Amino acid sequence: MKPRIGVTVSHRSGWRIFPLMALGVWLAGGKALRWQSVEDVDISAVSGVIIGGGDDIAPALYGGEIVIGARLDEARDEMEKSVLVQAFDAGLPILGICRGSQMLNVVLGGDLDQDAYATTGGRRFNTILPRKSVHIKPGSRLARIAGSDVMKVNAMNTQAVCKLGKGLEVAARDEDGMIQAVERVREPFALGVQWHPEHLFYARRQRALFGALVAAAKACQQDRPQLGAVDRQDAQADPA
Repeated sequence: MKPRIGVTVSHRSGWRIFPLMALGVWLAGGKALRWQSVEDVDISAVSGVIIGGGDDIAPALYGGEIVIGARLDEARDEMEKSVLVQAFDAGLPILGICRGSQMLNVVLGGDLDQDAYATTGGRRFNTILPRKSVHIKPGSRLARIAGSDVMKVNAMNTQAVCKLGKGLEVAARDEDGMIQAVERVREPFALGVQWHPEHLFYARRQRALFGALVAAAKACQQDRPQLGAVDRQDAQADPA
C-alpha cells in the first residue's frame, strides 16, 4: 500500500500549494492527505509528515520579539507543533519546508533569526525561481539524498533557523552563511529545507527530497530503520 503522508498547509495558500505537494509525494510513490486545521489531523492515518511553508512563526514559541509587519497564524502554529510532537512520539519521518523547517527546529528547542537577511547582509530574494545558491555539507544525509554539488533553489522567507534544536545538524548554507537545511542525525528521519521543492518538481534533486521521505515512510510501515531505507533509496537513484 502506498504510504500516506500528512501535509500541513495554510488556510490562505493551501488551495494552490497542496496540489504541488501532492504531486511531489505522488511522484515519489506516496499519497498526500491535506491537513489545514487541527480537525484534519490524524497521526494514526499516516506513515510520514510534511510541514509546509507559509506565514512566520509566532515569536512566543521560541522567545523572540514581535516584529512589525509580520504575518502570523497562531492556530496553525499550535496545530503544527502538535503534529510534530505526535510524529516524534510515533516515530514518523518528517520533511519540513521553509516555515516547516523552522517549526521543526523550534519544536526541538531551537530558535529563529527573525530577519535573517539583515543579519547576514546577503542579497534578499523573493521568488519561486531557482535563483539562490546553496552549499550542501559533504557527508550529510542531504548530500546523500540530493548530491553535494552547489544547488540552485528558490527563496521566499525572512526568518531562518538560528540556534539549532536538539538532535539537529546544519546540512546546508547559502553563500552568505544563512542556514538553508537542517537534518536529524538519528531515527526517526527528519529533514528541513529553507526553500520550496514543491515549486521545483521538474528538478530531479528536488524530487529526491520527497523520495527520501516516502522511502522512510515505507520503512516506518514495515517497522524497519528509516535512515537505512533512505540511504538505500539514494544508492538506487538515477544519477542523471
